[in-house]
Amino acid sequence: MKPSIVHCLKLLMLLALGGVTMHVPDEDDVVASLGALRLDGHFSFDDAHAAARDFGNRCSLLPAAVLHPGSVSDVAATVRRVFQLGRSSPLTVAARGHGHSLLGQSQAAGGIVVKMESLAGAGNKAVRVHGGASPHVDAPGGELWINVLHETLKHGLAPRSWTDYLHLTVGGTLSNAGVSGQAFRHGPQVSNVNQLEIVTGRGEVVTCSHEENSDLFYAALGGLGQFGIITRARIALEPAPKMVRWIRVLYSDFETFTEDQEKLIASEKTFDYIEGFVIINRTGILNNWRTSFKPQDPVQASQFQSDGRVLYCLELTMNFNHDEADIMEQVS
Repeated sequence: MKPSIVHCLKLLMLLALGGVTMHVPDEDDVVASLGALRLDGHFSFDDAHAAARDFGNRCSLLPAAVLHPGSVSDVAATVRRVFQLGRSSPLTVAARGHGHSLLGQSQAAGGIVVKMESLAGAGNKAVRVHGGASPHVDAPGGELWINVLHETLKHGLAPRSWTDYLHLTVGGTLSNAGVSGQAFRHGPQVSNVNQLEIVTGRGEVVTCSHEENSDLFYAALGGLGQFGIITRARIALEPAPKMVRWIRVLYSDFETFTEDQEKLIASEKTFDYIEGFVIINRTGILNNWRTSFKPQDPVQASQFQSDGRVLYCLELTMNFNHDEADIMEQVS
């Protein structure tokens, strides 16, 4: 379904020279090869340019068509038709979630881009939450994590591991890793999946898990879409916190920053979320992060007033119950 390694290396060389734009084969040929498919959704051709952009903004690979699937069967039928056309066909397939790939991974030069968000909430493929001793949620691969969270919170539950930005699709982050501040405790998102539904490169719909079709299961998780398209995932849940204390700590010294982060991660009693990142104080950090400093402590705030400095930040959270609110200031 994806370009060869040689093709990818050529593409990277072109990107290094300042980006690349690729064009589509004759549209009539594409329409002819796809027209016989009976779909619950539809193909579109006038939005191809929108599907040729991603978050990385490094390349523009113009597809021949965009599939808006109305069911998993649509995805399977499309992939199967492309597979049947064989190597002589110019058609390739790429799944596109929210388009946050960096080097065109969600694009398909002259091929078909599958708009996975069209699957979200389609018929019986809506988000379904299950409680009990092993709570979990079944979510479409094209569903946004923010919508999964909203649904699980109705049941007092939440996924154990997140990404920082929740307006990404389930299948998109699981095809990468899904790393955030909970990873030190629960592992990345790919370590918190019980089961997957995948459309393989032959157009077969396969259910896989730790016990069933395990080779495909582990290959697809973090597999960058090279082993199939994730159309559904069963994700482990835990009780959602009642309240959360959120703290940001700024550093101007890198060594102190990393030592503190490692110490917090290694501690037995520590925060529930720990993440560090680097920022450049281009516009004055105080203009955007006023809540990070105590108004009565101008000396503390003055350390970070120099524009253009490289700064480091630890973002921390601690979960607690309502009856623990009075002691949270001392604990954190």
